[in-house]
Amino acid sequence: MRAYPCFTDSELITLLCDGDENAFTEIYNRYWKQVLYYAAQKTGDMTAAEDIVQDVFVSLWKRRGELEIKSEFKNYLIVSIKYRVLKFLNRERTKRLAEESNGLTYDLLDDSTQQYLDFDELRSALEEMICLLPEKSALIYRMNKEDGLSHREIAYEMGMSEKAVNSNLVRTKKILRAGLHTFLFNFLL
Repeated sequence: MRAYPCFTDSELITLLCDGDENAFTEIYNRYWKQVLYYAAQKTGDMTAAEDIVQDVFVSLWKRRGELEIKSEFKNYLIVSIKYRVLKFLNRERTKRLAEESNGLTYDLLDDSTQQYLDFDELRSALEEMICLLPEKSALIYRMNKEDGLSHREIAYEMGMSEKAVNSNLVRTKKILRAGLHTFLFNFLL
């Protein structure tokens, strides 16, 4: 019988890739509390956090034969949780916006209300463009713009170089700028 708790993460990943269920169980037991805490902290919803963690581990098991983890396994898990949290938060935001837009009354719109609606439409267009980006690019952009993380902090979190983060952000900003330019051109006409 193998002593799975004594194995390193990379040894467990190798065994997992070969379909070893005990290696998967050890990985799960080793990390589920940490990632659940992280997901709950980010979502503010324990049920959603449990679903997110469950989805990540199910995905890990399903993709075990094709896994290519180049960074530290814990970082890989955290990034996977971040992707799922962002998807969850985006769905919640979309639901909230839909509920709010259904509740708005358009009887007497003063100029400030119209400006707010125009700005909200612009913000929604930006959010849609961000959602169309590749997941990694969207995550890096959000970490920089919404969470206020520096390129160095993002590089550390994502397990990549600062230069890669910078070039990804430059490329993402060009895409968003072009999309917003088109949106504004159509909006103003």
